[in-house]
Amino acid sequence: MFPMVTGFMNYGHQTVRAARYIGQSFMITLSHTNRFPVTIQYPYEKSIASERFRGRIHFEFDKCIACEVCVRVCPIDLPVVDWRLETYIRKKRLLSYSIDFGICIFCGNCVEYCPTNCLSMTEEYELSTYDRHELNYNQIALGRLPMSVIGDYTIQTIMNSTQIKKVTGKPFESRTITNY
Repeated sequence: MFPMVTGFMNYGHQTVRAARYIGQSFMITLSHTNRFPVTIQYPYEKSIASERFRGRIHFEFDKCIACEVCVRVCPIDLPVVDWRLETYIRKKRLLSYSIDFGICIFCGNCVEYCPTNCLSMTEEYELSTYDRHELNYNQIALGRLPMSVIGDYTIQTIMNSTQIKKVTGKPFESRTITNY
């Protein structure tokens, strides 16, 4: 008879523990019902990139001195710099500059070590194409300034969690701030 009583007590403890776990999971589910959705409706809403985001590289042809520092610091020797030595002034003249973004790993070394600051990272992250040869950008395509997400009135911009911390001064809560 004693093992039968301990079996009923053990069954009762397991039932109470299971009911507690079900109650806890139900409370978590209820706490998530009053939160705003996290999903972004991509073509119509775009998130704003953080200030140190490494997007497409912007190149200023007039500032470049063809020193090839960007090629030397690149881990995959990616930028292609063509130049000609002007003997009468003893300077290099830049002929063409190109980067293949299909191969680029967006490490930012070329931007960081450029002595004339002719390279900079933009907030442009939409580089997808159907043909990989279209990702080979020459100095004209690299010199094109990207359209800012904030300036496009047809798209609703959504801040990411680090920008929400700056605006509210509080840690990220379960809400979304939008700019109109």
